[in-house]
Amino acid sequence: MLHLANAELTVDLLDPVAEHAHLGPRFCWGAYIWQIHDQHVGDLLTGPEWPKPDPIPRNGQGLPESFRHSTMTGQPLLWAGPIGLAPGAGQLGRDAAGNVSVTQPCHWETELTPTQAIFRTAQTVGPWSYAIERTIALEGRHLRSTSRLTNRGRTPLKFEWFAHPFFALQTDGLQVVTLPAGTQLAENIGYKLTGRTLTMYRPFIGVDGGHLELLGLPLGQPLVATLTHPKLTSVHFTTDFVPFKCVLWANGNTLSLEPYLALNLAPGETREWNLTYDFGPAK
Repeated sequence: MLHLANAELTVDLLDPVAEHAHLGPRFCWGAYIWQIHDQHVGDLLTGPEWPKPDPIPRNGQGLPESFRHSTMTGQPLLWAGPIGLAPGAGQLGRDAAGNVSVTQPCHWETELTPTQAIFRTAQTVGPWSYAIERTIALEGRHLRSTSRLTNRGRTPLKFEWFAHPFFALQTDGLQVVTLPAGTQLAENIGYKLTGRTLTMYRPFIGVDGGHLELLGLPLGQPLVATLTHPKLTSVHFTTDFVPFKCVLWANGNTLSLEPYLALNLAPGETREWNLTYDFGPAK
């Protein structure tokens, strides 16, 4: 495990070379935030299988991010026959049952200071060639994740990226989220949106007792959300881009807001974007 730390927080990052047991085709291997610890109140993040220390890679925990090789509904994005690509994880293949695995991981180089980690990789797979630089920077109780993607090939890179932060639930198993004015949510059995305030109708039970919905964010605006926390006064989560969709999901152990970014990089083009997390003081 790699670490950033200051007087307020410690950030645990998966080592993309040494910790393959936690990694797979779903989430980017470089700059994978596994846990954040408050120096006074302990762990701040959870996950679908929390507090299990070895969740399956597809579930993970913490603040992972994903360069998707297929859509939510299974439509292929970066596939050329039997060869696929999950940028930041590596070349993909399918077994006889159709299960996807990483057949050739990308190689990550890491620069680490006490409060900043930079991860770099470049890879050519099938018709695609790309480079990624991901930076995690810690300042006080503020954490910033920056991704920079460059298309180094002759073929367009057209796919999706999303963040999958796993926020902790309150001690009663519920969560309250303040969202931008004008956010919409269809009537459903899991969540209620009153004005800007999202609440859960009831606690979900266990790993499999979750519920997924799509949030209708105001057009042309980035995601700005403030969440309750069992140990902190709040957690503030923002993007510097306008998501083309945002998934809301929770189970009995965590709640996630998942902003999606549509990427379509021409040869030679670069795109950069940021996520920020502000962890309020301990209660």
